[in-house]
Amino acid sequence: MDKQKKGLFIYRKNKSMKLTHDERIAQMTFASVYPHYVVKVEKKGRTKDELNQVITWLTGFNKARIEALMEEKLSFQDFFNQAQLHPNASQIKGLICGYRIEEIENTLTQKVRYLDKLVDELAKGRAMDKILRS
Repeated sequence: MDKQKKGLFIYRKNKSMKLTHDERIAQMTFASVYPHYVVKVEKKGRTKDELNQVITWLTGFNKARIEALMEEKLSFQDFFNQAQLHPNASQIKGLICGYRIEEIENTLTQKVRYLDKLVDELAKGRAMDKILRS
């Protein structure tokens, strides 16, 4: 198998080799997913500002930093490497995308699923104080 380790995940030289679920998540860019988050929450009557508030709570990034990181087209791995995860993030529990968040072993995948869960709760109309675990 022709692999070269770089960072915390594997870049594959042979494109025909399939990436694992965790590798695919690590390589996805935050900028490619953010517009989907916006559509999801706005379709359900929530705002982009509320979405940014949720992202800020989880990562510590302010609105300007979120926009700058999107322009940089950072992978989720680099995005979360720069984030200061909220101390209450571990309180985010439940199922998302068929996975129980608290049982996900890969730390990066768990962080991405934290974000997915918060966006999902926002779109479902949950109160902001509940979403932010305050």
